[in-house]
Amino acid sequence: MNIYDIADPEFKKEISASRDLKHFPAGSVILDINSYVNYIPLVMSGSVKVVRTEEDGREILLYYLTPGESCISSILSGLAQDTSKVKAIVEEDAEILMLSLSKGKEWLTKYPEWSTFVFQLYHKRFEDLVTMVNSIAFQKVDVRLLYLLDQKSQLYKSKELSVTHQQLADELGITREAVSRVLKQIETEGKIKLSRNKITLL
Repeated sequence: MNIYDIADPEFKKEISASRDLKHFPAGSVILDINSYVNYIPLVMSGSVKVVRTEEDGREILLYYLTPGESCISSILSGLAQDTSKVKAIVEEDAEILMLSLSKGKEWLTKYPEWSTFVFQLYHKRFEDLVTMVNSIAFQKVDVRLLYLLDQKSQLYKSKELSVTHQQLADELGITREAVSRVLKQIETEGKIKLSRNKITLL
């Protein structure tokens, strides 16, 4: 769901003219659990992963944000003046438009396509979460792992992924040992090739 796909020329011009564009290196936390949301992040380049974390440090990947997308959770929490229920971490170096809540509210009435974008984004993320819940409840670890690798391959536009077993374990909410065991199994099936801190999809 890309805002530029539905924005009219006037709206695109206002987005481009914003002075709230900031650069974030990979690993930067742009939104944290239980923090108040003071802005709406709109990804212009790079990517961001949105996760849910538990008190014991475990986390599970909810979805990725790519250029033209925003975090629906931050929009809803911000407009409701509530704290964030998710954590957003920059996956690839990113340029992000840090849109003020007041501007986000103004756009809801000024630009119908912004309202459409917010509602479609909500629908898409709801479907993503339903898929994730079904995956956790009904799918085996190997299926979940292959799906995550495919997501990353599409995100980075490459079949060669620089990722550790621990990173995959964190995003799936399971142990590193389980990930390593299943990856080895998938490799013997000829679906991937493993090397140090790197996985190649075949």
